[in-house]
Amino acid sequence: MRTITLIIIHCSATPEGKSLSAEACRQDHIHHRGFRDIGYHFYITRDGEIHRGRSPEKVGAHCRDHNTHSIGICYEGGLDVDGRPKDTRTLAQRGSLLALLRELRVRFPKALIVGHHDLNPLKECPCFQCTAEYRDL
Repeated sequence: MRTITLIIIHCSATPEGKSLSAEACRQDHIHHRGFRDIGYHFYITRDGEIHRGRSPEKVGAHCRDHNTHSIGICYEGGLDVDGRPKDTRTLAQRGSLLALLRELRVRFPKALIVGHHDLNPLKECPCFQCTAEYRDL
């Protein structure tokens, strides 16, 4: 198993009112970004369903310079109707994300939970303050 030091949270940069299914995200990553598979290990749709992406044993493709030692989680959303950054997580997504993070915390107890923005300040992703929200997890 890889050594995991980071659990990185992302958003799909999908505006409110628009949908991006896990399969659509996977196809975008394969056909437009040239990846072998979806770049994330987990993808959470607005209904709160957690979709498995890459196996946690495999290196992701979600955060430059940090993929080899991280797990990537993405939630569907992250933009308001005008395309501006916004925390658009539904209650179902919030609950699923928290449950997933608790599960991953057991498996990777020393990993830090961070947002993409924490590693690349030029990005707004995931459009909420992960480190503050999950500090006590």
